[in-house]
Amino acid sequence: MSLIDERQDFSDVADVFLLHGSMQSPAFLDGRLCALLALRDVSAEHWLDEVCQSLGVEQPRDSASAERLLAWRRQTLDALSASDLDYAPLLPDELFSLGEQAQGLKDWTLGFIEVVDEVADNDMRERWSQTLSEAIADLEGFSQIETDIDNSPENENDLFALSEHARMAAMLLYTEQHPGMPQVEQTDAPVH
Repeated sequence: MSLIDERQDFSDVADVFLLHGSMQSPAFLDGRLCALLALRDVSAEHWLDEVCQSLGVEQPRDSASAERLLAWRRQTLDALSASDLDYAPLLPDELFSLGEQAQGLKDWTLGFIEVVDEVADNDMRERWSQTLSEAIADLEGFSQIETDIDNSPENENDLFALSEHARMAAMLLYTEQHPGMPQVEQTDAPVH
C-alpha cells in the first residue's frame, strides 16, 4: 500500500518533520494548508516548497517524505471538497495531553488566520455570509486559548467544542469559496 493510500495523521506528519530535524508542530502548517486550499487552491509544488521552507530545507529528504507531504495536501483537499463533510484539522490526538492538544489547536488557528489575513481582501470578505464572518472572527480569538490545562472531562469537552468550531469554520470557508463543491445540498438526490 502506498503512503498516498493511507490516511495521514498528526504523528505521521510530525515524524516527517522530525526526520528533517524540525521539532515544530504540523498543526500551524495544516491551518495554513486548509486556508490556502480554500482561498487559493495551492498547487502540490507550492505546498512542498512552503513545507520545505518552514522546515529549513531545500527539498524533502527522500521520496517517501515527499510522498507523505503531498498525501497530506491531497487528503486535506479531498476532505474539504467531499460531500460527507469529514474534514478534520490535523491536530494532536488522544495520545497527547490536553495541553498539547490545546496548543495544537492554537497553532492550527494561527496558521489558518495568517493565510486568511494575507489572502482575503475586503472585497472577498464582503461576499462572505454572516455565519462565515462570525466563525472567522471567533477563530481569531482562539489565539488566546489557554494551553496549560488539566486533563479533566470539562476541559476535554471544551477543547472538543473549540476543535469542532475550527473544523466547521474551515469547511464553511471552503464551501463558500467553492460553490457547489461539495454538493452538500444534492447528497440525497437520486442518481440518474
